[in-house]
Amino acid sequence: MHLFSQNKKRDREKSSKMGDMKMKTYLKQIHPLAWTIIIGTMFGRLVTSMSIPFLSIYLTRVLEATPTQTGVTVAVSSLAGVLVSFYGGYISDRIGRKIVMLVSVFSWAAVFFIFSIAEHLWVFFVANTLNGLCRAVFEPTSRALLSDITSPQNKLLVFNLRYAAINLGVVFGPIIGFQLGSSESTFPFVISGLVYIVYGLILYLQFRLHHANLPVRLEVIAPRLREALMTTGRDRVFLPVLIGTTFCVLGYGHFSSTLAQYLARSPVFENGGQLFSYMLSLNAVTVLVVQYPLVRTFRNAPPLIPLISGNLLVASSLLLFGVAQGIVLMMVSVILFTIGEVLLFTMMDMLIDRIAKPEWKGTYFGTIGFNNIGNVVAPVMGGLLLSQFGAADGLSVFIPIALTTAIGVPFLLIAHKRLVIREKQHTESVQMGA
Repeated sequence: MHLFSQNKKRDREKSSKMGDMKMKTYLKQIHPLAWTIIIGTMFGRLVTSMSIPFLSIYLTRVLEATPTQTGVTVAVSSLAGVLVSFYGGYISDRIGRKIVMLVSVFSWAAVFFIFSIAEHLWVFFVANTLNGLCRAVFEPTSRALLSDITSPQNKLLVFNLRYAAINLGVVFGPIIGFQLGSSESTFPFVISGLVYIVYGLILYLQFRLHHANLPVRLEVIAPRLREALMTTGRDRVFLPVLIGTTFCVLGYGHFSSTLAQYLARSPVFENGGQLFSYMLSLNAVTVLVVQYPLVRTFRNAPPLIPLISGNLLVASSLLLFGVAQGIVLMMVSVILFTIGEVLLFTMMDMLIDRIAKPEWKGTYFGTIGFNNIGNVVAPVMGGLLLSQFGAADGLSVFIPIALTTAIGVPFLLIAHKRLVIREKQHTESVQMGA
C-alpha cells in the first residue's frame, strides 16, 4: 500500500513536470510581437484605469457638471466606438495592421494629453470622442494581429494571456489613480500619454525587427452594414440574442458611469472616490479568480444559460448597490456583479460561434458589436436618474436600472428555446440523411 502511494506520488510529480515543460514550450513559441502586445496591454490598462474610470467623478466634483452632462460626456466614447468598430477589421485588412496600430497608438497618446490640459466640459467631450475612436480601431487590430502571428494551437493561450493582462492592469490602476488624485486632477492622463508613447515606440521597433513575418495587405471588400443587418436580422436566434445582450451590456455600463457618480455624490459614503477605486480593483481580482472555474462549470451547459444567469446576477447586484448603506454590502455586490460579467462576456463569443452560419461568421461577430449601444445609453440614463432623484435616494436610481437590465432575460429565453428547436431539427435532418 505504501509502495503504491509512493508510485502514485511520483506519477503526479512526473505529470506536473511534464505539464510545466509543455507550458514553457508553448510560451517560447509565442511571437515577440505578441508578447509586446500582451505586456503593452497590461501597462495600457494600468494607466487608463488610473484615469478614465474617474472621469465621471472629476466632471462632477471639479467642473460641477450635472449628472446628465457627465453621462453624455462619458457615453460619447462608446458611441464613437460603436460607429467605427464595425469597419475596424476592414481598415486594418485594407491598409495593413502596422500602419493602423502605429497611427492609432500615437493618436491615443495625444488624446490623453488633451485630457490633461482640458479645462472646459466641451473639451472633455471632444477628447472622449477621440478616445472611443482610437480604442475602437487599435484594440480590434491588435487582436487581429495576435491571430495572424500565432499558431492555431497557441491562440487560446495567447488570448487568455491578453485577457489576464487586462485584469492585472485594472487590479492596481484604480488604487494608484486614487493616490494620484484622479478624481480631482487630470495629471494621471499625462502618465497615460507617456506610457502610450513608449508602447508605440516599442511596437515600431518590433515591427521593424519582425516585418518579414507579418501578413501583407489584403484586397478585401468593405463590409456593407445594410447587408449585415438584413442577414442577421432574418436569423430567428441571433436577433433576440442581439437585443437581449444589449440590455446585458446596458447593465454592465452602469458600473463605471452611474455607480461612480452615485458614490461621488452620495451622503452615505464619505469618500466615494476611494471606495470606487477599491471596487474597481476588487472587480478585476474577482475576474482573475472566478473566470477559469466558471468557464469549466458552464462549458457543457446550453450556451444561453450562462448569459441568462449572468444577466440576473448583474441586475441583482445593481439593485444591491442602491440598497447598500455600508462598504461590506457594496463589496459583496461587486463580487456578484463580476461573476455575472464573466458569465456574460466569456461565453458570448462561444455562443455567436455556435449560432452563426459558417459563411457569415465575420458578419455575425461584427454585428453583435452593436450591443455596445447599451454602453452608450447607460451613462445618459444614469445621469438622468441621478438628476431626477439625487444620490441620497439610491433605490429610486437603481431599481429602474436593475429592471431595465433584466428586460434582456425574456429575449435570451426566446433565443434559448429557438436554438434548442433549431439544433433538434438539424440533428433529425442529419440522421435522416444518414
